[in-house]
Amino acid sequence: MGTPTWGNMDKRPTLDATIPTPGRRLGFPVEGLTCASCVGRVERALRALPGASEVSVNLATGRAELRLPGPGAAAVEAVARAGYAVPEAVTTLEIAGLSCAACVGRVERALAAVPDVAAVTVNLATGRATVRHPEGLVARADLEAAVAKAGYQPQAPVEAPVAARETRLAREGAALRRDLVAAALLSAPIVVLDMGGHLVPAFGHAVHGALGAWAGGIEAGLATLVLAGPGARFFRQGLPALVRGHPDMNALVALGAGAAYLYSLVAVLAPALLPAGTAHLYFEAATLIVTLILLGRTLEARARGRTGAAIARLVGLSPATARVIRDGVETEVAQASLRRGDVVRVRPGERVAADGVLVSGASYVDESMITGEPVPVAKAPGDGAVGGTLNTHGSFDLRVDSVGADSVLARIVRMVEAAQGAKLPIQAVVDRVTGWFVPAVIAAAAATFAGWLAFGPSPSVGLALVNAIAVLIIACPCAMGLATPTSIMVGTGRAAELGVLFRDGGALQRLRAVRVVALDKTGTLTLGRPTLTDLVAGPGVAADEALRLAASLESRSEHPIARSLVAAAADRGLALGTVTAFAAEPGYGIAGTVDGRAVVVGARRFLDRLTIPAGDLDDAADRLAREGRSPLFIALDGRLAALVAVADPIKPGAAEAVAALRARGLAVAMVTGDGRAVAEAVARTLGITSVSAEILPGGKVAAVQALRARHGAVAFVGDGINDAPALAEADVGIALGTGTDIAVEAADVVLMSGALSGLVGAFRLSAAVMRNIRQNLFWAFAYNVALIPVAAGLLHAVGGPLLSPVLAAGAMALSSVFVLANALRLRRAGGTASTTGAGA
Repeated sequence: MGTPTWGNMDKRPTLDATIPTPGRRLGFPVEGLTCASCVGRVERALRALPGASEVSVNLATGRAELRLPGPGAAAVEAVARAGYAVPEAVTTLEIAGLSCAACVGRVERALAAVPDVAAVTVNLATGRATVRHPEGLVARADLEAAVAKAGYQPQAPVEAPVAARETRLAREGAALRRDLVAAALLSAPIVVLDMGGHLVPAFGHAVHGALGAWAGGIEAGLATLVLAGPGARFFRQGLPALVRGHPDMNALVALGAGAAYLYSLVAVLAPALLPAGTAHLYFEAATLIVTLILLGRTLEARARGRTGAAIARLVGLSPATARVIRDGVETEVAQASLRRGDVVRVRPGERVAADGVLVSGASYVDESMITGEPVPVAKAPGDGAVGGTLNTHGSFDLRVDSVGADSVLARIVRMVEAAQGAKLPIQAVVDRVTGWFVPAVIAAAAATFAGWLAFGPSPSVGLALVNAIAVLIIACPCAMGLATPTSIMVGTGRAAELGVLFRDGGALQRLRAVRVVALDKTGTLTLGRPTLTDLVAGPGVAADEALRLAASLESRSEHPIARSLVAAAADRGLALGTVTAFAAEPGYGIAGTVDGRAVVVGARRFLDRLTIPAGDLDDAADRLAREGRSPLFIALDGRLAALVAVADPIKPGAAEAVAALRARGLAVAMVTGDGRAVAEAVARTLGITSVSAEILPGGKVAAVQALRARHGAVAFVGDGINDAPALAEADVGIALGTGTDIAVEAADVVLMSGALSGLVGAFRLSAAVMRNIRQNLFWAFAYNVALIPVAAGLLHAVGGPLLSPVLAAGAMALSSVFVLANALRLRRAGGTASTTGAGA
């Protein structure tokens, strides 16, 4: 398959640093300014705002400046009413301290409260917030201040997002491991002192006989070290959140461990303050709660790091150095220092340093990291190569065309990151539940304490405390918060490895609901490389002259059929003429002037529009169409001159892909601008029964709407400019990465190789990801619904056992790990890159 040629996939605006303080100067770009009257219109709109002063709009810079009391949204609205727009910017923040879904909701609310913020998404799995706002009206400092006020730590992105995430996760993992080891070492003596006597009574008598009252003091000292050292993170984050009235997972741990510790401390230092017979020690519960939850978070941090492994591998494909040819001398330089126009030498076994075009040499390049196709692709001078792909055999020199953020690899990474940061519609339910979950758990713990205190066997205070702590500790909002984003991260990363890029994470869920797949023909079901098969000249017309004039005109067109006519003329040694006028009529054909002659090349409907009779060639055109060829008429000086026919071979694997889609219960339809006879011939070969032929570009939208009315949700697959409206109209637009930039920009999913096996893989992967999310959500909700009542002592009421806070801490720790481990199973989803399977 061809190397992907799509253009800029990430049109993220930059952030203006102006800080819009009320009564101070604002500055922002304005789109659509073309003349002085535009400037005057915007200035009048801004001056009409209450309190506005020093208004200035600059046409050359495309910016507006003014002083305005109050939020800048009023200025944006004024510009919009005047018929112009302020572009949207996206600011990304790395945030430390996010531990559960309640944290996500709190940070989202804090950022959304910053004036002029339009939308906020916080991803627990990546620890990143994405904030959309009018460019120039929101400063990063204001966003960071809002995050800090909410009790979390914003971190400046000093590295590329992927590298920053890897560094942050590595740092967090090291800190967790250090705290876990310290907590385990300090907790071990407490467990031995407290639990050893239960397991070996003689040991307990000996220890307590030797230490006496010092045993409690030793436990108290060690427990203090655990809570003040490794466990301090829970109190630093949990208690402020509790004071602000927005408790999170850390607050639950702080309350549970703190209550056990304080009760035990009173039992050691002032036992007389407690009811008789209740001065028990629970230091082992307090310390093991901290230790086990640290163990869970350590495992969770390790698993989180693996969820982003696919992106990390993509980033790692880019070589660190490159060999640049300058003044005939080969020099090794840092890859980051490459510039457009540099000529780079690539030897066998090396990775291509940057995107570019071969200028000399030849080889076979393994592009599986981009396309998912395992077979190396032949490269010769004039062919494009993508940075990060692997040169397998020969050596070649390549002229660099794109570097840095403009490279294909960088755009892929940005696309995958954007999809991973998306929130699926199903996440809205989770967000609503987690908003009240932690307060509800605290209320349940309080009710448990009160219930046991009032109705439990005497002395009841110890049982009341233990069960209330168990309720606090066993609740796990973390699992609910991680259920969706981790599956999306792993699933979209796996898809990228298979050559399927989800530009919109929400397409994962929408694709699951699709009931009909509509496919364009040319370039999608066929190779898009038609060749001339027939040339029939009319009476008194020289066939080669008609072809020469038609090919001359077609040389101005980028259509695949145009290239086939130009190639046929070159094969016959025909010299192209001079084109002095050219006009394209999408869906009809082209017209112009070549060497002073009026030339028309197009479909039968184009002749009808121009009132040019098809004459004797009409029957020949029908015969060729029935044979699966595309007939085109050539008219010279207003009269029919010749008929040409081209055939476009069906893509390898297209029939198998159609069969696989139908096996999944999906309806498959063809929507094409080609003639009905040609379209139906191709459809018969592929097993497609629903054909919409002779559809003009604008009519493809209506075709998608008709399919939706008949079947339900529609996925449209195309690769050309004329497919862009249908891609945008469909519930899920799927573009081929070998197609045009416009088609890719309109799509939700990109199949990098252009092979339709990737289409089947996208459906399979969507099903696998959604199934994985449902499994995670079921576990997260079922776990909490089932075990919180058990922790409260429900089983004890019917003769069963009580749940120890230590076991509760272990269960809570494993809950999040289970969700992450289940999501990581998606890394094995699918088969080889060529088959692109994605079954779970």
